[in-house]
Amino acid sequence: MSLTFHWFLPTNGDSRHVVGGGHGTPATETGRDRPPTVGYLSQIARAAEDLGFVGALTPTGAWCEDAWLTTAMVSQRTERLKFLVAFRPGFVSPTLAAQMASTFQRQTGGRLLLNVVTGGESHEQRAYGDFLDKDARYRRTGEFLAIVRELWAGKTVDLHGEHLQVEDARLARVPEPVPQVYFGGSSPIAGEIAARHADVYLTWGEPPAQVAEKIAWIRALAAREGRAVRFGIRLHVITRDTSEQAWAEANRLLAGFDAETVASVQAGLARSESEGQRRMLALHGGGSRDRLEIHPNLWAGIGLVRGGAGTALVGSHDEVAERIQEYAALGIEEFVLSGYPHLEEAYWFGEGVLPRLQARGVWQHPLGRPTAPSAQVPFADAGRP
Repeated sequence: MSLTFHWFLPTNGDSRHVVGGGHGTPATETGRDRPPTVGYLSQIARAAEDLGFVGALTPTGAWCEDAWLTTAMVSQRTERLKFLVAFRPGFVSPTLAAQMASTFQRQTGGRLLLNVVTGGESHEQRAYGDFLDKDARYRRTGEFLAIVRELWAGKTVDLHGEHLQVEDARLARVPEPVPQVYFGGSSPIAGEIAARHADVYLTWGEPPAQVAEKIAWIRALAAREGRAVRFGIRLHVITRDTSEQAWAEANRLLAGFDAETVASVQAGLARSESEGQRRMLALHGGGSRDRLEIHPNLWAGIGLVRGGAGTALVGSHDEVAERIQEYAALGIEEFVLSGYPHLEEAYWFGEGVLPRLQARGVWQHPLGRPTAPSAQVPFADAGRP
């Protein structure tokens, strides 16, 4: 089995510093250092597909550009890279979403993956006209995915559910292939919906023991539904030729977090309804800069100023490869990664870690290209593109 790696398109802007935002908090000023233009995002996407990443995640929310529109444009400047498009089921009808996905597949040659985000912040959902509470949103997501999957199977759908109703719904053309559904969530109802509908369950980068518990939880729920689910993890990465260089970079990023910004972001995230966000905050104690290495090479510093995924793998290329194999041993098959800035960090990981994983027999370039570990990644020291 070959592990699968995805990169990230920073549609909230990019920087040599951490760009904060997400889960109800706005993008920080650093997001203006490199605006998320189609040209810049296409640079990242082309680098990712050349290095051997299979796909690229795009976020969703008021803090970033729209994922559907952005990836549709970037897809025309790339050849192979898939797009893991994050979207919220409550903002579009299931029939239209199924049609959009089908169109995307035809126009890109089958390069769409879907990251279903139910939405953990009621105040942000209300800004979009969605006034359901969290549990109701998850129940609606279940109805939404049930409709979409039936439509993708070429069926005519009539459903009068608790939250959604469609009559005589059908697609003129079904998608080929049917997009894989990625889904995350740490609350009990999130687990139920994932077990019924997800192809890949995504967890944020918690320590291995906690990730193992999540995997066992979802596997058991999926087994009750007569299903099997694959598992992925969302992490940032800071990987360098030596461990000392990697930690120096982590400390440089940390030095850029002023106390006022950290306090403001943490206050905002503390109001989050997301169980996953609560677990992220617990890793660093709600803003503490002490003991941020919560497992060997797993650093919780990103979560001081950013909502959502708040941990990074930090270390030499060999150390990061070892941590990836540690997660893989638990059952993680897919890794959704990012790093600041995203163009340079893609090369650090792609030329430093991926060849080492290939040499260990756990990863193969999608195009079958042989790669050799690079002793140095000079591109990453280049100036702003």
